[in-house]
Amino acid sequence: MTPEDILARQARAIDRRRDQDALWQDCYDHVLPPATGGRVALYDATAADAAEQLAASLLAELTPPWSRWFGLAPARSVEGDTDAAMALEDAAETLQGHFDRSNFALEMHQAFLDLVIAGTGVLLVEEAPLGEASALRFTAVPLREAVLEEGPSGRLDTVYRAARLTEAELRRRYPAAPLPPVSDDDADQPRHRVVEAVWPDWNGTRFMAIAATESGPVVLAEGRFAENPFIAFRWLKAPGETYGRGPVAKALPDIRTANKVVELVLKNASIAATGIWQADDDGVLNPATVRLEPGAIIPKAPGSAGLTPLAAPGNFDVSQLVLSDMRSRIRGALLADRLGPQRKDNMTATEVLERAAETARLLGATYGRLQSELLTPLVSRCLAILRRRGEVPPLLLGGQEAVLRYRSPLAQVQGRADAANTLLFLQAVRAMGNEAIAQIDMPAAARWLGRTLSAPAEIVLPPVQPHKE
Repeated sequence: MTPEDILARQARAIDRRRDQDALWQDCYDHVLPPATGGRVALYDATAADAAEQLAASLLAELTPPWSRWFGLAPARSVEGDTDAAMALEDAAETLQGHFDRSNFALEMHQAFLDLVIAGTGVLLVEEAPLGEASALRFTAVPLREAVLEEGPSGRLDTVYRAARLTEAELRRRYPAAPLPPVSDDDADQPRHRVVEAVWPDWNGTRFMAIAATESGPVVLAEGRFAENPFIAFRWLKAPGETYGRGPVAKALPDIRTANKVVELVLKNASIAATGIWQADDDGVLNPATVRLEPGAIIPKAPGSAGLTPLAAPGNFDVSQLVLSDMRSRIRGALLADRLGPQRKDNMTATEVLERAAETARLLGATYGRLQSELLTPLVSRCLAILRRRGEVPPLLLGGQEAVLRYRSPLAQVQGRADAANTLLFLQAVRAMGNEAIAQIDMPAAARWLGRTLSAPAEIVLPPVQPHKE
């Protein structure tokens, strides 16, 4: 595509997204308003607190910092061949070390905030300059800067990122860009509009950065990527839609209602504290100078009634019932009480497992989408960067040379259920006697339980090979 084609295609994508902008702005105004203040006056912080908790829980349950939430295993397991498994384990450890030394946890949490509020998040994965502690650099791209298109595979693989940069910022980001030097007369000029476009083609992923100048578009940089550097992911989506829908949008009617109820409660409390008063218009009392505060002396004319309190027509007691119901619905929609460990003194181990299984069922569709659109592309992109640097051997994901296994707390819920069923089966076989036990390969069962429960490979012995004469 030519630069003109890219800018025209981005403009059409922006037009298709305009219907979403009003909803997104409303969600941000009620949950994460700007520091300068949003268009909506906020009186209730239930939604903001629950959204922040959900984003933090997603980080801890899907990509926990300083913990291995993924693993690599050979696509074709060969009995007794542990070299491939150990090589993949070393590659996973190398990748985890780069995650730990990078800004991954910080930027991933911000991307999860966009996911919770707007239903779509965008994470940019770049290669850091040589000499830095980590080879990976992450950037949570604000959704307002990114315009997305869905490809034939159903993924958001075409991304247009728009920004406004000064000449100096352009020089730092694109040192070889064909731009004129900065002059003194250009100091007060507006920033240049820059569009970074990434789209798939038959030979990988194309990239082009374009500066829209008065004389026409200028290509700042172009090239190809083995893996898409922009990773766009969604909470859920309706058929035929491009952008996702988040839990905040689902709970927005309750969020608005709770905010309005708290506003009315505060107004009612202000009236109850200061009261509504009436006075005779005798030409002496000036209501503008009356101060309703303790110890104040209010003059009145002789024989006049002075200030008389006006009785309120009724109480707003039902507001507490409505507010309690709205807050409970908001926290339930944002999973504030479901993700993460449940710390209740009267909970048994069985109840904890059942709650975890219920959470896995509720998040099954969302977790499957995040696994496909976020976790797998993220690991593939990072391994591609490390492979180009020579820090990991050539690895092919997707069932060719290596397969990706997830070890996050949320992914292990199903593994624990499978392990519990297997242990129940082994217990039933043991009760059947020695003949039944002889039909079970106990070492193989132990190795399977180790893989299912994500036990370290170092603590499991390899299969014993038969002696060949």
